[in-house]
Amino acid sequence: MADILSYITFGIVVFLFVVFLIVIFSWRPIMKMIVKQTGKIIFTDSYQENIIEMMPGFKHMGIQNALENNLRTESGDLLHRPLGSSKNWPHLDPITFIPAQTSPFAVSSEDEVDVSVTIGPKAKKPMKIDIPLMISGMAYGVGVSAEVRLAFAQAANKTGTAVNSGEGGIMQEELDAAGKYILQFSKTEWGKDEKFIKRADMIEIKLGQGAKLGMGAKISPKNLTGRAREVMGLKKDEDAIIHEHFFENQTLKDLKELVDELRDQSGGVPIGAKMGAGGKIEEDIDHLLEMGVDYIAVDGGQAATHAGAPVLSDDFGIPTLHAVVRASNHLKRRKVKDRVSLVVSGGLVIPGHFLKVLALGADAVYVGSAILFATAHSQVTKALPFEPPTQVVWNEGKYSHQFKVEDGAKSAEKFLNASIEEMKTALRAMGKRSLKELSRKDLTSYDELTARMIGIPYTFQPLGGKGK
Repeated sequence: MADILSYITFGIVVFLFVVFLIVIFSWRPIMKMIVKQTGKIIFTDSYQENIIEMMPGFKHMGIQNALENNLRTESGDLLHRPLGSSKNWPHLDPITFIPAQTSPFAVSSEDEVDVSVTIGPKAKKPMKIDIPLMISGMAYGVGVSAEVRLAFAQAANKTGTAVNSGEGGIMQEELDAAGKYILQFSKTEWGKDEKFIKRADMIEIKLGQGAKLGMGAKISPKNLTGRAREVMGLKKDEDAIIHEHFFENQTLKDLKELVDELRDQSGGVPIGAKMGAGGKIEEDIDHLLEMGVDYIAVDGGQAATHAGAPVLSDDFGIPTLHAVVRASNHLKRRKVKDRVSLVVSGGLVIPGHFLKVLALGADAVYVGSAILFATAHSQVTKALPFEPPTQVVWNEGKYSHQFKVEDGAKSAEKFLNASIEEMKTALRAMGKRSLKELSRKDLTSYDELTARMIGIPYTFQPLGGKGK
């Protein structure tokens, strides 16, 4: 038997060696033959039988649209797309900053720049943070894993900023690790304990978001497993329900009473509301002011989510650029900009984006997708190449158990610090020593429509005058 196995092994080795030699010395003729045959098929078959038919088909429909239609066909159910819209929305790129080079002059790189922010300045207990970037609400269980939430909390604490709870479960260890904590008061049965309200440094009533607007969700037990169910107080076979309303037959009066109740229970921390930016944003803001909020969080059309219907992400809302300009303008018209803070999010992923929306009138920025991918950083290689990188961070991800909190926290901290340093460098280049000195006067645009819409100079015309 041993001799037979030896002969078989020897035969396999010889065969593989021969194949290797053939590949080494004959790869060019083999490749030429393959290309010749493939080319003949492509160039001679009729369109009806030609694989190239896919090219005009995909160009007509779009690869993503074709893919999503096949997913709809397979499931026969509502499609849940991660990470929001992939449309090319009008954005911040055509806007540039005006440098200080002759008078005024740039600020020395050795001089400190103040980028601290106060949210809800007229509240009994305003929230003060060291940087204008806050970690957006990415929910535990419903979205990300416990490990990712802990990494967010630690990074926020280290950088002197705040982390938003999102609409998922709230862990005690997360509260212990976080510095400033924003409780997202959502349309759910969980996350509303009095101890959470009293712990919060700010409370955000979630009316909507950019990628899903005011719609809720039903999450089955098979799609929400593990400790998250216990934290959220769900029974074994109970669906996790995110409702569309807080109250039956809901009215603005109900929401105003909710604001007053939360303000009283919390001891006076800023109470705000989050909404997706829509075509009647001024009317929506008026309603929020009627509710008595201390800040408004506006989520633009480019915002992301763990899972949302493409029709909500792609075919509703307005671009973040339009939203921040209209919201800021309206708060000024209502003469409340000094007491009602504006927080903006949606498609803001680099320091230039962050600083531009602050110049356009935002008081702070929620960072979502950018901080999520930064937190995952090199840990995404645990999922690649056979699974998408988000499988490392989602609560139900196949590799979520391999995510290391310490590494994630350090990555998120570095990203926030690096972003702030870039923003400080930009402020110095504009001759500024404080974020409070930044305004629309520091902006220009090489797109004439964008310049006219915002009320900033068009780059083809002299600053403060008209070109001939």
